[in-house]
Amino acid sequence: MSTPTLTAATRAVTDPPAPAGTRRLFAAGAPDLAHHAATFGPLPHPDSAALVDEVQAAGLAGRGGAAFPAWRKIASAQKRAGTRDRVVVIGNGAEGEPMSAKDATLLQRAPHLVIDGLLLAGAAVGATELYLYTGAAALASVRAATLERSDARGIVLREAPDSFISGEASAVIHSIEKGRAIPRDHVVRLTTSGLRGRPTLLHNVETLAHLALVARYGADWFRSVGSREEPGTRLFTVRAPDGLRVIEAAGGVSIAEAVSLAGVDPRGFSAVLVGGYHGGWVRSEHLGRPLTREALQEFGAAPGAGILMGLPVGSCGLTAAAQIARYLASQSARQCGPCVNGLPELASVLTRLASGRRDPGLPAEVRRLAGIVTGRGSCHHPDGTARFVLSTLTAFADDVEAHLAGHCLGGAA
Repeated sequence: MSTPTLTAATRAVTDPPAPAGTRRLFAAGAPDLAHHAATFGPLPHPDSAALVDEVQAAGLAGRGGAAFPAWRKIASAQKRAGTRDRVVVIGNGAEGEPMSAKDATLLQRAPHLVIDGLLLAGAAVGATELYLYTGAAALASVRAATLERSDARGIVLREAPDSFISGEASAVIHSIEKGRAIPRDHVVRLTTSGLRGRPTLLHNVETLAHLALVARYGADWFRSVGSREEPGTRLFTVRAPDGLRVIEAAGGVSIAEAVSLAGVDPRGFSAVLVGGYHGGWVRSEHLGRPLTREALQEFGAAPGAGILMGLPVGSCGLTAAAQIARYLASQSARQCGPCVNGLPELASVLTRLASGRRDPGLPAEVRRLAGIVTGRGSCHHPDGTARFVLSTLTAFADDVEAHLAGHCLGGAA
């Protein structure tokens, strides 16, 4: 890897200074182009190879859930840039997860930073076809932002349906192509064959916003906050009593700190679901753990898309989990057996356990069904659901024993 020199080539003496602290993505304070330009300066035009080097040095990982290194996706798409079919670039802001609001909030409060990242990614791979795919809540703000600038007039906007799987990569492609967010088996990488069979670079909108910052200020600036494993800042959605709150915090912040930054007292939780409905439960005694993959691995959790949903003290974890499992079963695309048959049965067995059915074979049946659906779907929805359910049995093992004995530690059974 060459020594990153991007910032020296793209920053001018008269450009505004880089944002300080952890208020980066929302530093402009308003969504219009004037505030954006005054805060971040003009869109840089870095050399494509230098941009990839800088993004690699920054350690920027995808913010959509999988945490795939952003530079690898761009580099893979660049290899296809000279082929007959030009690369397509898609900004994914679907956010089908009910407990997530970060992407919609970002697109409403800082749409121009996302547009910058989309344009930079497009330029890096020689794309002439750019899409921004997002839910109805953010569509108006994105449309208004594209009309403010001539370089964004060619971006095609597509509304994502309100479904849990609408942001899954292959479902995004199918939705743009045919109007329905249906996942499909993808044995071939999108950067080889995606939209209409063309090489496709798909990034989460928060990833694109960070890309725009790295292009301006460089890897060292990006890494000046956060941890070695989780450099930079990231957005978190925290469920509060009055709804969802979105915060920007340093990478590697602890679960308790992130919850507190949202104005919520973590001492009021007996557990926190980390990573959303496909995530894992972390009990209250472990809320000091940093939000990194390594620190959360033993709980079957990961930072994912930055979702933190607390379980209030006195509530039953099994009851809450059964409700989520039923929702996940209802979100099937109904195209493969594990989703059509396996997930409803898995949710049903967990519901019987949560409702106080005193059958000692129920936990084993939950585990058996989770094993059956894992790795057999057209997408990873069955895997994520199984992972969540298994995390429930582990985190609430005492509750399982109590329910089988005829009482509930949370007072529900």
